[in-house]
Amino acid sequence: MKIDIIKQVAALPEMSMPDLRKRWMALHPATEPPPFNRLFLEKRLAHRIQELAIGGVEERVEKRMERLADEDAVPEKKVIQGDRLLTGTRLIREWKGQEYCCIVLDDGFECQGRKFSSLTSVANFITGTKWNGRVFWGLKKQGEKV
Repeated sequence: MKIDIIKQVAALPEMSMPDLRKRWMALHPATEPPPFNRLFLEKRLAHRIQELAIGGVEERVEKRMERLADEDAVPEKKVIQGDRLLTGTRLIREWKGQEYCCIVLDDGFECQGRKFSSLTSVANFITGTKWNGRVFWGLKKQGEKV
């Protein structure tokens, strides 16, 4: 049985897009194939083939994952009076594979145990180059006026 699964998955890259869409309809009755690129469709079909043959995630595991995801959810950025951040707000940013957390203080910002006077100085510390702090932390878009 496992060899059959491997053969089905291995055949996906060789199939034409119309054949992939037909395969989708066979594996997902009453749903249209997503209008995404070929690689997306191949990956979803490979997952579905394996799920049907081997089984999916148990319901209790799925509920636990959802619960954990909710617990780990980052609260929305709290902004008051235009551009002033509330004390205690946590800004989270990934840079070159490392996650950074900046906490807004009454009189500045804290990141990695160090205190900074501005978001720009935190961004410059992390990147080693000049950055607009609000752009780096996603509080505004490049070129946007605050």
